[in-house]
Amino acid sequence: MITRILRITVLAVLGLLWLLPVYLLITNAAKSSSDYSGDTLWLPGNILDLGDNLVRVFTKTEIPQSLANTALYSITGPLIAVILGAAVGFAVIVLRLRNGFLWFFVIYIGSVFPLQMMVIPLFDTYSRVGLYNTSAGMIFVYSVVCLPFSAFVMRNFFSGIADSVFEAAVVDGAGAWRIFTRIYLPMSSSALAVVFILQATWVWNDLLLGLVLTQGPETRNVMPVLAGLQATQGGGGESYTVVLTAALLVSIPTTVLFVVSQRYFSKGLSLGQY
Repeated sequence: MITRILRITVLAVLGLLWLLPVYLLITNAAKSSSDYSGDTLWLPGNILDLGDNLVRVFTKTEIPQSLANTALYSITGPLIAVILGAAVGFAVIVLRLRNGFLWFFVIYIGSVFPLQMMVIPLFDTYSRVGLYNTSAGMIFVYSVVCLPFSAFVMRNFFSGIADSVFEAAVVDGAGAWRIFTRIYLPMSSSALAVVFILQATWVWNDLLLGLVLTQGPETRNVMPVLAGLQATQGGGGESYTVVLTAALLVSIPTTVLFVVSQRYFSKGLSLGQY
Protein backbone atom coordinates (compact mmCIF):
# COMPACT_ATOMS: atom_id res chain seq x y z
CA MET A 1 0.00 0.00 0.00
CA ILE A 2 2.78 2.45 0.92
CA THR A 3 4.65 1.57 -2.27
CA ARG A 4 1.56 2.24 -4.36
CA ILE A 5 0.95 5.61 -2.70
CA LEU A 6 4.61 6.57 -3.19
CA ARG A 7 4.45 5.58 -6.85
CA ILE A 8 1.30 7.62 -7.43
CA THR A 9 2.81 10.62 -5.63
CA VAL A 10 6.00 10.52 -7.70
CA LEU A 11 4.03 10.20 -10.94
CA ALA A 12 1.75 13.08 -9.93
CA VAL A 13 4.72 15.33 -9.16
CA LEU A 14 6.41 14.44 -12.44
CA GLY A 15 3.13 15.06 -14.27
CA LEU A 16 2.78 18.51 -12.71
CA LEU A 17 6.36 19.39 -13.62
CA TRP A 18 5.68 18.34 -17.20
CA LEU A 19 2.46 20.40 -17.31
CA LEU A 20 4.03 23.62 -15.99
CA PRO A 21 5.46 24.69 -19.40
CA VAL A 22 2.09 23.88 -20.97
CA TYR A 23 0.35 26.07 -18.39
CA LEU A 24 2.76 28.95 -19.08
CA LEU A 25 2.25 28.59 -22.82
CA ILE A 26 -1.54 28.66 -22.60
CA THR A 27 -1.85 31.45 -20.03
CA ASN A 28 0.59 33.78 -21.78
CA ALA A 29 -0.87 33.07 -25.20
CA ALA A 30 -4.17 34.33 -23.73
CA LYS A 31 -2.81 37.81 -23.03
CA SER A 32 -2.47 40.99 -25.00
CA SER A 33 0.98 42.38 -25.71
CA SER A 34 0.42 45.13 -23.13
CA ASP A 35 -0.45 42.59 -20.42
CA TYR A 36 2.52 40.36 -21.10
CA SER A 37 5.45 40.88 -18.71
CA GLY A 38 7.67 38.98 -16.33
CA ASP A 39 5.57 40.11 -13.37
CA THR A 40 2.38 38.58 -14.80
CA LEU A 41 3.98 35.45 -16.20
CA TRP A 42 2.12 33.05 -13.90
CA LEU A 43 -1.22 34.88 -13.89
CA PRO A 44 -4.14 33.51 -15.96
CA GLY A 45 -4.91 35.13 -19.28
CA ASN A 46 -8.11 36.22 -21.00
CA ILE A 47 -9.99 34.07 -23.49
CA LEU A 48 -10.82 37.16 -25.55
CA ASP A 49 -7.15 38.05 -25.89
CA LEU A 50 -6.46 34.48 -26.98
CA GLY A 51 -9.09 34.89 -29.69
CA ASP A 52 -7.51 38.16 -30.85
CA ASN A 53 -4.10 36.51 -30.98
CA LEU A 54 -5.50 33.61 -32.99
CA VAL A 55 -6.98 36.06 -35.49
CA ARG A 56 -3.57 37.72 -35.86
CA VAL A 57 -1.90 34.34 -36.35
CA PHE A 58 -4.30 33.46 -39.17
CA THR A 59 -4.33 36.89 -40.83
CA LYS A 60 -0.87 38.37 -40.22
CA THR A 61 1.48 35.38 -40.37
CA GLU A 62 2.37 32.53 -42.72
CA ILE A 63 1.41 29.92 -40.11
CA PRO A 64 -1.83 28.76 -41.87
CA GLN A 65 -0.07 27.99 -45.17
CA SER A 66 2.83 26.32 -43.38
CA LEU A 67 0.40 24.21 -41.34
CA ALA A 68 -1.17 22.95 -44.55
CA ASN A 69 2.28 22.19 -45.99
CA THR A 70 3.32 20.35 -42.83
CA ALA A 71 0.11 18.33 -42.75
CA LEU A 72 0.81 17.21 -46.32
CA TYR A 73 4.40 16.22 -45.51
CA SER A 74 3.49 14.57 -42.20
CA ILE A 75 0.88 12.34 -43.80
CA THR A 76 2.37 11.56 -47.19
CA GLY A 77 6.05 11.05 -46.28
CA PRO A 78 5.54 8.65 -43.33
CA LEU A 79 2.75 6.81 -45.19
CA ILE A 80 5.08 6.06 -48.11
CA ALA A 81 7.86 5.09 -45.70
CA VAL A 82 5.59 2.74 -43.72
CA ILE A 83 4.37 0.94 -46.84
CA LEU A 84 7.89 0.61 -48.26
CA GLY A 85 9.22 -0.46 -44.86
CA ALA A 86 6.58 -3.17 -44.63
CA ALA A 87 7.49 -4.32 -48.15
CA VAL A 88 11.18 -4.48 -47.17
CA GLY A 89 10.42 -6.50 -44.04
CA PHE A 90 8.15 -8.84 -45.98
CA ALA A 91 10.74 -9.44 -48.71
CA VAL A 92 13.61 -10.01 -46.28
CA ILE A 93 11.84 -12.15 -43.66
CA VAL A 94 8.91 -13.83 -45.38
CA LEU A 95 10.08 -14.17 -48.98
CA ARG A 96 13.67 -14.76 -47.82
CA LEU A 97 15.13 -12.49 -50.48
CA ARG A 98 18.61 -13.51 -51.60
CA ASN A 99 21.18 -11.42 -49.73
CA GLY A 100 18.20 -9.96 -47.88
CA PHE A 101 20.18 -8.90 -44.83
CA LEU A 102 22.63 -7.03 -47.07
CA TRP A 103 19.79 -5.13 -48.73
CA PHE A 104 18.26 -4.41 -45.36
CA PHE A 105 21.62 -3.17 -44.06
CA VAL A 106 21.97 -0.84 -47.07
CA ILE A 107 18.59 0.68 -46.25
CA TYR A 108 19.08 0.86 -42.49
CA ILE A 109 22.57 2.37 -42.66
CA GLY A 110 20.88 5.61 -43.68
CA SER A 111 19.90 6.11 -40.04
CA VAL A 112 23.43 5.57 -38.73
CA PHE A 113 24.85 8.88 -39.89
CA PRO A 114 23.59 12.14 -38.34
CA LEU A 115 21.15 14.06 -40.49
CA GLN A 116 23.31 17.16 -40.14
CA MET A 117 25.99 15.45 -42.25
CA MET A 118 23.59 15.11 -45.17
CA VAL A 119 22.03 18.56 -45.43
CA ILE A 120 24.77 20.13 -47.56
CA PRO A 121 24.86 17.26 -50.11
CA LEU A 122 21.05 17.27 -50.09
CA PHE A 123 20.92 21.02 -50.71
CA ASP A 124 23.43 20.75 -53.56
CA THR A 125 21.64 17.80 -55.17
CA TYR A 126 18.20 19.34 -54.82
CA SER A 127 19.44 22.59 -56.38
CA ARG A 128 20.88 20.70 -59.35
CA VAL A 129 17.87 18.48 -60.11
CA GLY A 130 15.16 21.10 -59.52
CA LEU A 131 13.69 19.67 -56.31
CA TYR A 132 14.74 22.60 -54.12
CA ASN A 133 11.78 24.50 -52.64
CA THR A 134 9.21 22.03 -53.99
CA SER A 135 6.56 19.99 -52.19
CA ALA A 136 7.55 16.88 -54.14
CA GLY A 137 11.14 17.26 -52.95
CA MET A 138 10.06 17.54 -49.31
CA ILE A 139 7.80 14.49 -49.54
CA PHE A 140 10.63 12.54 -51.15
CA VAL A 141 13.24 13.43 -48.53
CA TYR A 142 10.89 12.73 -45.62
CA SER A 143 9.97 9.36 -47.13
CA VAL A 144 13.62 8.42 -47.48
CA VAL A 145 14.58 9.61 -43.99
CA CYS A 146 11.66 7.74 -42.38
CA LEU A 147 12.23 4.52 -44.33
CA PRO A 148 15.10 2.96 -42.28
CA PHE A 149 13.19 3.03 -39.00
CA SER A 150 10.04 1.73 -40.68
CA ALA A 151 11.96 -1.13 -42.31
CA PHE A 152 13.66 -1.97 -39.01
CA VAL A 153 10.41 -2.20 -37.04
CA MET A 154 8.51 -4.12 -39.71
CA ARG A 155 11.37 -6.57 -40.23
CA ASN A 156 11.33 -7.35 -36.52
CA PHE A 157 7.55 -7.61 -36.52
CA PHE A 158 7.38 -10.04 -39.45
CA SER A 159 10.11 -12.19 -37.89
CA GLY A 160 7.69 -12.91 -35.05
CA ILE A 161 4.98 -14.31 -37.34
CA ALA A 162 5.05 -18.07 -37.76
CA ASP A 163 6.19 -19.41 -41.13
CA SER A 164 3.08 -21.58 -41.22
CA VAL A 165 0.98 -18.49 -42.00
CA PHE A 166 2.83 -17.96 -45.29
CA GLU A 167 2.93 -21.68 -46.08
CA ALA A 168 -0.80 -22.06 -45.56
CA ALA A 169 -1.50 -19.11 -47.85
CA VAL A 170 0.74 -20.58 -50.56
CA VAL A 171 -1.05 -23.93 -50.30
CA ASP A 172 -4.36 -22.09 -50.81
CA GLY A 173 -2.96 -20.68 -54.05
CA ALA A 174 -2.30 -17.08 -52.99
CA GLY A 175 0.55 -15.17 -54.63
CA ALA A 176 3.13 -13.04 -52.85
CA TRP A 177 1.30 -9.75 -53.52
CA ARG A 178 -2.00 -11.11 -52.25
CA ILE A 179 -0.36 -12.61 -49.17
CA PHE A 180 1.31 -9.29 -48.42
CA THR A 181 -1.76 -7.09 -48.90
CA ARG A 182 -4.49 -9.43 -47.62
CA ILE A 183 -2.74 -11.21 -44.74
CA TYR A 184 0.47 -9.58 -43.51
CA LEU A 185 -0.56 -5.93 -43.75
CA PRO A 186 -3.85 -6.46 -41.83
CA MET A 187 -2.00 -8.53 -39.21
CA SER A 188 0.51 -5.72 -38.72
CA SER A 189 -1.99 -2.84 -38.52
CA SER A 190 -0.99 -1.92 -34.94
CA ALA A 191 2.72 -1.89 -35.79
CA LEU A 192 2.06 0.14 -38.94
CA ALA A 193 0.02 2.66 -36.95
CA VAL A 194 2.68 3.06 -34.26
CA VAL A 195 5.46 3.58 -36.81
CA PHE A 196 3.33 6.04 -38.80
CA ILE A 197 2.44 8.09 -35.71
CA LEU A 198 6.05 8.30 -34.51
CA GLN A 199 7.34 9.26 -37.95
CA ALA A 200 4.53 11.74 -38.60
CA THR A 201 5.34 13.43 -35.29
CA TRP A 202 9.00 13.66 -36.24
CA VAL A 203 8.16 15.19 -39.62
CA TRP A 204 5.75 17.65 -37.99
CA ASN A 205 8.45 18.85 -35.59
CA ASP A 206 11.26 18.95 -38.14
CA LEU A 207 13.16 22.22 -38.38
CA LEU A 208 16.44 21.36 -40.11
CA LEU A 209 15.27 19.91 -43.43
CA GLY A 210 12.52 22.49 -43.83
CA LEU A 211 14.98 25.30 -43.16
CA VAL A 212 17.58 24.00 -45.64
CA LEU A 213 15.45 22.63 -48.48
CA THR A 214 12.65 25.22 -48.67
CA GLN A 215 12.56 28.96 -49.12
CA GLY A 216 9.12 30.31 -49.94
CA PRO A 217 5.92 30.21 -47.85
CA GLU A 218 4.23 28.00 -50.44
CA THR A 219 6.47 25.04 -49.54
CA ARG A 220 8.03 25.81 -46.14
CA ASN A 221 6.85 23.72 -43.19
CA VAL A 222 5.66 25.16 -39.91
CA MET A 223 8.71 24.93 -37.64
CA PRO A 224 10.98 27.21 -39.71
CA VAL A 225 8.09 29.68 -39.98
CA LEU A 226 7.56 29.57 -36.21
CA ALA A 227 11.29 30.07 -35.64
CA GLY A 228 11.15 33.06 -37.98
CA LEU A 229 8.34 34.59 -35.94
CA GLN A 230 10.44 34.27 -32.80
CA ALA A 231 13.41 35.86 -34.53
CA THR A 232 11.47 38.87 -35.81
CA GLN A 233 9.32 39.65 -32.76
CA GLY A 234 10.07 43.05 -31.30
CA GLY A 235 11.78 44.18 -34.49
CA GLY A 236 8.76 44.95 -36.61
CA GLY A 237 7.38 41.42 -36.28
CA GLU A 238 4.64 39.99 -34.14
CA SER A 239 4.47 40.30 -30.35
CA TYR A 240 5.48 37.60 -27.88
CA THR A 241 1.85 36.67 -27.23
CA VAL A 242 1.15 36.10 -30.92
CA VAL A 243 4.26 33.92 -31.19
CA LEU A 244 3.14 31.93 -28.15
CA THR A 245 -0.33 31.53 -29.65
CA ALA A 246 1.22 30.25 -32.87
CA ALA A 247 3.33 27.79 -30.85
CA LEU A 248 0.19 26.62 -29.03
CA LEU A 249 -1.65 26.16 -32.32
CA VAL A 250 1.24 24.21 -33.83
CA SER A 251 1.42 21.83 -30.86
CA ILE A 252 -2.28 20.87 -30.94
CA PRO A 253 -2.30 18.42 -33.92
CA THR A 254 0.41 16.10 -32.55
CA THR A 255 -1.19 16.18 -29.09
CA VAL A 256 -4.56 15.20 -30.55
CA LEU A 257 -2.89 12.49 -32.64
CA PHE A 258 -1.34 10.86 -29.58
CA VAL A 259 -4.55 11.10 -27.53
CA VAL A 260 -6.67 9.56 -30.29
CA SER A 261 -4.18 6.78 -31.04
CA GLN A 262 -3.34 5.64 -27.51
CA ARG A 263 -4.80 2.17 -28.02
CA TYR A 264 -2.47 1.53 -30.95
CA PHE A 265 0.55 2.09 -28.72
CA SER A 266 -0.65 -0.45 -26.17
CA LYS A 267 -1.08 -2.99 -28.96
CA GLY A 268 2.19 -2.01 -30.57
CA LEU A 269 4.13 -2.87 -27.40
CA SER A 270 3.58 -6.54 -28.20
CA LEU A 271 5.06 -6.43 -31.71
CA GLY A 272 5.45 -9.80 -33.28
CA GLN A 273 3.62 -11.76 -30.56
CA TYR A 274 1.88 -14.31 -32.74
